[in-house]
Amino acid sequence: MTGRYDRHRPVAAAFALGLVHALSFAPDPLPDWALPYVQVFSLAGLLYLALRAQTARQAAVRGFAFGIANFTLGLYWLYISMHEYGAMAAPLAGAGVVALSAFEAVFIALACALAFRVCAGWAAQPLYWRGSLQLAAVWASSWTLFEWLRGTLFTGFPWLNIAYAHVEGVLAPWAPVVGVYGVAWLAAFAAASIAALGHDKRRAKPEHTAPRFGAHAGVAMTLLIGMAGMGLSLASWSTPDGKPLIMRLVQGNVPQSMKFDPRHVEQGIRDYLALAAVAPQAPEGAPKIVVLPETVVPVFQDAVSESLWRQWLDVARQRDAHILMGIPLYEERNRQGRYTNSAIAFDAQTPMAGLRSGRLAMRYDKQHLVPFGEFIPPGFRWFVDAMEIPLGDFVRGPIRQPLFPIEGQHLSVNICYEDVFAEEIIQTVRDSDAKGPGASILVNISNLAWFGDSWALRQHLRIARMRALETARPMVRATNTGMTAYIGPKGQVYASLAPMTVGVLDVEVQGMTGYTPYVRMGNPPVLTWALAILLLSAWFRRRV
Repeated sequence: MTGRYDRHRPVAAAFALGLVHALSFAPDPLPDWALPYVQVFSLAGLLYLALRAQTARQAAVRGFAFGIANFTLGLYWLYISMHEYGAMAAPLAGAGVVALSAFEAVFIALACALAFRVCAGWAAQPLYWRGSLQLAAVWASSWTLFEWLRGTLFTGFPWLNIAYAHVEGVLAPWAPVVGVYGVAWLAAFAAASIAALGHDKRRAKPEHTAPRFGAHAGVAMTLLIGMAGMGLSLASWSTPDGKPLIMRLVQGNVPQSMKFDPRHVEQGIRDYLALAAVAPQAPEGAPKIVVLPETVVPVFQDAVSESLWRQWLDVARQRDAHILMGIPLYEERNRQGRYTNSAIAFDAQTPMAGLRSGRLAMRYDKQHLVPFGEFIPPGFRWFVDAMEIPLGDFVRGPIRQPLFPIEGQHLSVNICYEDVFAEEIIQTVRDSDAKGPGASILVNISNLAWFGDSWALRQHLRIARMRALETARPMVRATNTGMTAYIGPKGQVYASLAPMTVGVLDVEVQGMTGYTPYVRMGNPPVLTWALAILLLSAWFRRRV
């Protein structure tokens, strides 16, 4: 009985650490400043448990327990969308969250198993400085490669990447240099260094005093990385581009239960019309661009009456501004209907025929669609049929589309969770011979009403902050229920609206130009670095 308890205790501890780790991706209940430390130390706890495993299988089981707790708690808000708004039976919705969490946890389990295999034998010996650094680098590399796989395979779902706990703190300034996966490597290295130090102290004997001091090498390197991060915070990776412009970000807080209800659709549109038309507090503060959320018009463009479209054109004329909004579009091609989740921009001179047809000069079609919500993976029709979610099966747009040239700036629009894919966002920042100049301002439009007043809103804001850091571009976010915000090119939130409220946020935004190292090189350098460490370490292990 005692032996069985001893076997299960590390698994239970890993599960508890996973629950703590899930707290590090959004403030409340923890404050912003604490999130990086909670992330590193809770992950260090997992790696300590994995280091003390007897087999790779044991390490994987502990990693899986950590992962399923982390993702089930961290993604609990998916239950809200499936049960409360998708009308899925509560047991099936709960099982769906757990199933997704289990799938995501497999990547953590494999990362732990791989690192344990590569490091087999090292952990049983007291650590000299070289071994301490190598052990931490192997664990960081394994973790990072599986983070990348998790964010890539089957369209990818990189939500809760450990880097998002570090949009503030000493690792944040590394984002423009190494990107989200590079920050994840640094965070995992810090955690592994702490775990290795604790593990070595448990094993060291009095006669091994020198190796015991050598185990501090990883922690010393972590401190140097943090100091370098403070130095990098002084760097400027971009410069102002053109004149600043006033942008209005609109948050209508239309309840999800009403948004797609045919009895309330027109009222929801008119609520947004009224907010877009609000007079500025001063003439010099008049917005030149009014940004509205995803599917602010929740029906296809040809289902909107001409009189309602004229009211939008009247607002553009009265405010002397461009209107940027999310809307599903329909067009017929080759006798088949083509549906896209899109964003369009227009001004008072835009022809009515363009609005009714969706053929506009400034149009963006969402290219990274949400599985189950916007397209149906093969074999999962039954799962989607169990929910009542409108506007399914969309067509993908191309990755690099022409940007929106407005008032001397080039706006790159992304919709909903597209901004979680860093490798796609940086493509819009680069100049393109075929598609024109790169973005000077990033724009995210979302409707997170599907998830209530949950962590999803604050987690998504931190994801957006990482994209601003990586690209050294400002990002503005217009959402239906939150978080509507203006983020500066160093990831700082300049202004925001409280979630679940109605309001407009008029902000002065300065477009930026210039490439960060991450925009130039993307993920390959970090992935190559991590893979090389694992291969060389595995080769070294075979040689000794």
